[in-house]
Amino acid sequence: MPKNSKAVKRELDDDVTESARDLLSNEDACDDSFKKSSLIVNNLNGEGKDCDVEEGGSDGEEEERPAWNSKLQYILAQVGFSVGLGNVWRFPYLCQKNGGGAYLVPYLILLILIGIPLFFLELAVGQRIRRGSIGVWNYISPRLGGIGFASCVVCFFVALYYNVIISWSLFYLSQSFQQPLPWHECPLIKNNTSPYVVLECAKSSATTYYWYRKALDISDSISDSGGLNWKMTLCLLAAWSMVCLTMIKGIQSSGKVMYFSSLFPYVVLICFLVRALLLKGSIDGIRHMFTPKLEIMLEPKVWREAATQVFFALGLGFGGVIAFSSYNKRDNNCHFDAVLVSFINFFTSVLATLVVFAVLGFKANIMIGDCVQKNTIKIVALLANGTLENSLIPHHINLTQVNNVTAEDYHHMINIINEVGYNNLGLDNCSIEVELNKSVQGTGLAFIAFTEAMTHFPASPFWSVMFFLMLVNLGLGSMFGTMEGILTPLIDTFKVRKEFLTVGCCVLTFSIGLLFVQRSGNYFVTMFDDYSATLPLLIVVILENVAIAWVYGIDKFFEDLKDMLGFTPYRFYYYMWKYITPILLLVLLCSSLIQLALTPPSYSAWIEKEAQEQKVNFPLWGIVVCISLVVMAIMPVPVVFCLRYFNIIDENTSGFSTVSYKKAHIIKESARPGEDDDASLIHGKSPSEAPSPMPGNRIYHKQIGGGPDADTAPNGRYGIGYLMTDMPDTPESDL
Repeated sequence: MPKNSKAVKRELDDDVTESARDLLSNEDACDDSFKKSSLIVNNLNGEGKDCDVEEGGSDGEEEERPAWNSKLQYILAQVGFSVGLGNVWRFPYLCQKNGGGAYLVPYLILLILIGIPLFFLELAVGQRIRRGSIGVWNYISPRLGGIGFASCVVCFFVALYYNVIISWSLFYLSQSFQQPLPWHECPLIKNNTSPYVVLECAKSSATTYYWYRKALDISDSISDSGGLNWKMTLCLLAAWSMVCLTMIKGIQSSGKVMYFSSLFPYVVLICFLVRALLLKGSIDGIRHMFTPKLEIMLEPKVWREAATQVFFALGLGFGGVIAFSSYNKRDNNCHFDAVLVSFINFFTSVLATLVVFAVLGFKANIMIGDCVQKNTIKIVALLANGTLENSLIPHHINLTQVNNVTAEDYHHMINIINEVGYNNLGLDNCSIEVELNKSVQGTGLAFIAFTEAMTHFPASPFWSVMFFLMLVNLGLGSMFGTMEGILTPLIDTFKVRKEFLTVGCCVLTFSIGLLFVQRSGNYFVTMFDDYSATLPLLIVVILENVAIAWVYGIDKFFEDLKDMLGFTPYRFYYYMWKYITPILLLVLLCSSLIQLALTPPSYSAWIEKEAQEQKVNFPLWGIVVCISLVVMAIMPVPVVFCLRYFNIIDENTSGFSTVSYKKAHIIKESARPGEDDDASLIHGKSPSEAPSPMPGNRIYHKQIGGGPDADTAPNGRYGIGYLMTDMPDTPESDL
């Protein structure tokens, strides 16, 4: 060896070190992104592992995807989205209508067969692909990419009218800070002689009159718009302002609000249950609810309505579930989350039903008391004119004091009178069962029946404030998920600023939402509620199931789940996703179509002169709007399919871009034609698990020249190469 060989070697080492320093000195902020990037490195067998590449803006810089601060925050967000107003005013009605406690049996069965598998499916695809609904279904199958757009359209329609319900709750909340409550009694009109009760209120009730006339100021038909209701317009503006301010920073801002909006309703429900159980008649209501009517449970309609309630209670198909789960870590146990949230939703429905029937039992007891008093007065008059004999009245009942006659004494007396044959005396039926069987749901339950019961509560303004504040929070929790179903896919797809898109979306929806705060607005809420979501969401979820089980492949999906969760899910889900759930959904879709075909589109109109509701068919233009809502919601699915099928839009444009590096800047290259878009989801790792860009078992030497594969590493799709064409003086390196 020459004498100066060590010196030469030292100089070469210094040159290498210096070159490395020069290379590092040229790095900019993008290098941090490079280190966080998910790279694909092939092993000797040529099997690539594709990792989630967070695409950045137009300048090629990457963005880190936001993440939940804690698992609790994420669970509360999913619970807040799934637990909504339907749990409070829809589930109790269905329970009362479909056999009481027996209704819980088909509901639980369908929750296990439809609800949990589909909820688990949406959580899994969102968490694995880490995109909104548009990105997820484009990745699964570009030809079925319209599923994501259809979900966005449905979310948009639902957001339009759902926030109107929140504005109604805000109005009642603002009116609850007074004693007595403004809907406590009918208003009096003063004239020159003597005051008299408003006729519309006298024919109905104080709470019914306040809802239709004071709150909504409703018109007699949907064709009579009647102009804007300025009180509800201001409340709608307040509701959209709350949603906008909460959502403007994404999950960083909305996630913190979830701690209150998701937990507060449970505090209110428990307080209401304790208070109601201390009231007379509450046990009668709960007993009525849990008394099973087994013969009703065998009717097909009960199972159809239970399946529909399971479907909508969990928020399936909206895209909100996928959006929320896309902010999770990849190794999160989403199976546990699916089961937990599903059963929290179920027990919340049961808790709300207990509260509703306890309060309605108390209300029914008061109504029975009034009925007994009126009938006793009639009986006294019949005794006075000789129609009835005094001997028919038991001696222990004192009719001189009408207010002291109990319901038990009254029914004992009526039974004796009926046995003798006096059946047509014009007496009302004072039965608590009849009173509790009066089916009330939706706005009728919340704004009429429940408000009437609260007027009889001690400290009624306090309970009214608590109740409507609970409704506001339940509504906001669902609105956050609905808005995420719109915003997250659009941000992931079009790379727009979250703040600008949120504000723009809220302004647009508020402007269109003015349709629902006209005097006829309640009828449009009914129209959108019945036709904009039910059928389209069913179709969306069926396509989601088919896309995973039959297009992507159920076996491949199970491999993805095993890689993501660390264990293989129960074989139960294999058969559910592949066979049972799609069949049940198709049966539900067919029965819904048959019901729509047999039932002409109609709504309940409030007739002011008669002071009662009346079923009215939609006019021709209303039927056209109903059909248009369904068609517009589903239209993205066939449109995207045709565009992909006839190659009007290249299917490969939906795939993730390949990534190269040039002077430490990320350069996106379109996916090469002919590459398979159905790569398994499991071939990716989270950034923390991403393989090092350093070579493994073999070293890739950069090809210099202009060949077709000059920029492509041997690892095929998603290959990473270093473009050194702008750095001619840089020596070739094995790295």
